[in-house]
Order: sequence, then C-alpha cells, then structure tokens
Amino acid sequence: ARHPGFAAGDVDTGLIERDLAALIAAPPLPPAVPVAAVLAAADLWQAATPVAGFALWAPLARSIALSQGEATVQATLRVSGPDRAEVEVGGQRHLCQRQPAGWWIDGAPAGIELVRVGDAIHVFAGGCHSYRISDPLARDTSGGPGGNVTLSPMPGLVKSVHVVPGQSVAAGDRLAVLEAMKMEHVLTAARDGVIAEVLVTAGAQVEAGAALVVLEPEA
Repeated sequence: ARHPGFAAGDVDTGLIERDLAALIAAPPLPPAVPVAAVLAAADLWQAATPVAGFALWAPLARSIALSQGEATVQATLRVSGPDRAEVEVGGQRHLCQRQPAGWWIDGAPAGIELVRVGDAIHVFAGGCHSYRISDPLARDTSGGPGGNVTLSPMPGLVKSVHVVPGQSVAAGDRLAVLEAMKMEHVLTAARDGVIAEVLVTAGAQVEAGAALVVLEPEA
C-alpha cells in the first residue's frame, strides 16, 4: 500500500538522507588485518624457511607497535614455534597457525593479501589498510635519566605494569617490574609527570634499551 500523502511516482528522498550515515559508514575492520600486520612486522608472514624470523637468543614474546595515521596499534606477539603464534591486540588474543596455503587466524584462513616495503605494511582486505612499524627507541630520550622515556636497563620479562595513560605520577613512583637474572627490578618514575604512553604489557619479553613508559613532555 502507498503511504498516505504520496502520489504515484513520488520518491521518498528523505529515506537516503535519514540513513546517510549508515550508508557511507566504513565497514568494520576485520580482526585478521592488524593481526596479519603484526606477523609481518615480526618477519613471520612470508617466511622463506620454517625457521625464518627465529633465533636461539630471540625472545618468545615481544611487544610490537604499529602506527596507522595518527593512531597507534599496540600488540604482543607470543611465539610457540615456527608455525604457531598468538597475537594480542586491542585486548583480544588471536591464535595463528601457518598452513601450506598461508596463515590461519582463529581457526580460519586469513584470506588477505599483504605487502611489506621496509617499515611500511599494506594489508588488502576490503580495501587497503596501511601500517608503519614504530621504533620506540626513536622517541625523545634526550632528557637522560630525567627525560620522558623509561627504558629497560637489561633484557628481561615484564612481570607487571602499574600505570596507565593519563595517570599522574611523582618521582619515585613504581611504573613497572622487570624480571631479569632471576631478580625483580622495580622501575620508577624519574620525575613528576603524566603518563603519555605505556608501550608494554605484563608478560612481554623486552630487550635492553626498549622503551617501556613515556611521560608527557614538561611544559
């Protein structure tokens, strides 16, 4: 039945206007996209041999930061073998298994194409999603011990993290606990300030000099 007040041939153009936001909204990002980017950042996506990307001295877990425009993607990669890995990103854990035809993510084929050129990673899935591998050590560390960045003094395991972005801290406040050489080392704030970024999560294996926590620049 025709809506009352509409004559034959009338078109309800208001329908498009009312639903315009839904019509032009970008589709949700497939969870496999950032996971694939993390695997590529670790040189695991297109390994030429079963042991590519692995070394006896390499950590089994590591933090990886990717930038996407103004946004930053923080992820933790845990490797259990040359063909098995777990990627935690956005608070979600994804199981990854390499099959003869490529990577499976969460029990299903990834179904995406990926190209890496240097530090740039381009993932093709319902469009092109581009990431760049962030280098935490390239951040401002010029302030030395009283600077903006807290660095890992040695290779070790992050046992716990005690701060979140936006939190105010005073000099000497506990930021994180690092386990190294069978001892726990408490890392504290070098000055008063506000937490800008937390670059690691509990359980991450870090190398000496890795950036862990960043304070906002002093005014």
